[in-house]
Amino acid sequence: MDIRKIGVIGAGQMGNGIAHVAALAGIDVALHDLSEDRIKSGLATINGNLSRQLSKNLISEEERQKALLRIEPAPQVDGLRDCDLIIEAATENEQVKVKIFQSVCPIAKPEAILATNTSSISITRLASTTDRPERFIGIHFMNPVPVMQLVELIRGIATEDETFEASRALCAKLGKTVAVAEDFPAFIVNRILLPMINEAIYTLYEGVGSVEAIDTAMRLGANHPMGPLQLADFIGLDTCLSVMQVLYEGLADSKYRPCPLLVKYVEAGWLGRKSQRGFYDYRGERPIPTR
Repeated sequence: MDIRKIGVIGAGQMGNGIAHVAALAGIDVALHDLSEDRIKSGLATINGNLSRQLSKNLISEEERQKALLRIEPAPQVDGLRDCDLIIEAATENEQVKVKIFQSVCPIAKPEAILATNTSSISITRLASTTDRPERFIGIHFMNPVPVMQLVELIRGIATEDETFEASRALCAKLGKTVAVAEDFPAFIVNRILLPMINEAIYTLYEGVGSVEAIDTAMRLGANHPMGPLQLADFIGLDTCLSVMQVLYEGLADSKYRPCPLLVKYVEAGWLGRKSQRGFYDYRGERPIPTR
């Protein structure tokens, strides 16, 4: 199946990143969100990121302009009607995702593939809520999408080979490297990454080290590009908590229990960079640790 046009549901950090790389690869994109303001904000982010690539001589001005022309706003879900593949990139909440797919199924053409960018939720379970589980797949992009090379490809129990191969071909066209993961909670990357972040939060919670000490230790001691608490803020503490809850509930192992401090930060609305406060306070000229 030749995927010439994709629909992206969600114009936030992940959705606008997916739209960005697809348009740059020559694929038409319909970008949908709950409001026109969110779509406009997503398009502005795409324009800014393309301009950044232009300033670094990664793309040409002609490529930038053509990419922007390939992305059309779709304020109504009906605007996704002619898409060959529709990918959901909404918040990491199963009920929200199910509701999205239930609204998409009646308007999507019968041969269209439905995909989810979930980083942890069962592909099989999400697929079962649609009218086409055989044409449903997990395509998990890494954040930030224009920069990160990897895509996890996860098939549900009913996913057909044609769906899988078409999705893998799409990832190759986008210049991404595919890691095929089984449909287990959190797949590969987050199964390994999020427990490490959760353990770093426990280390803070138990007073073993400060925010700065923990991040410095992992940057310089393990050669990580950023510390685990800084990374948690970048991912979003609500997303970190959601993934840990999926792991804890799905694998029934106490080692995946979310740290109470992570729960407290999320309850306070301190979600990291997107809310300007998390393990660091981003409201000043430079980030300041909050503990």
